[in-house]
Amino acid sequence: MGKRELDFAVFCIENIAEHLNKNGAEVYNLLTDASDILDGYIIQHYEPLHTQGREYIVNELVEYMEQLGVLG
Repeated sequence: MGKRELDFAVFCIENIAEHLNKNGAEVYNLLTDASDILDGYIIQHYEPLHTQGREYIVNELVEYMEQLGVLG
């Protein structure tokens, strides 16, 4: 993972945390321990995702988390 992808991952974690009213560590755990979303989706799809707006990215990722049952 390069610096751009790392910066984007942090951006995603912080914005999802804000959206869900959780802290960053909780969201990080949901994206890594409870699922493989961080590596398998966010980093894997960095190129198309990072070109979208914040609201789209957050909504897309939260919806994906819901589909996988990561959010209760």
